[in-house]
Amino acid sequence: MSPTLPTTHQALTVPEVMAALRLSRFKVYDLIRSKQLPSFTIGRSRRIPADALHTFMQNQLGEAA
Repeated sequence: MSPTLPTTHQALTVPEVMAALRLSRFKVYDLIRSKQLPSFTIGRSRRIPADALHTFMQNQLGEAA
């Protein structure tokens, strides 16, 4: 698992988001459950759009300022 976000992927896996944010699996699913981090499911696979992750990070930076 790479510690950086794949720049060519438009949809990220939960482990990729975990690595990018350095958060636990539970916390990433908590963000998804609380609608703070949009995601979609294909079959049994959960995906987070890369732009949704960037938007989430920008929102967090805006709230911290």
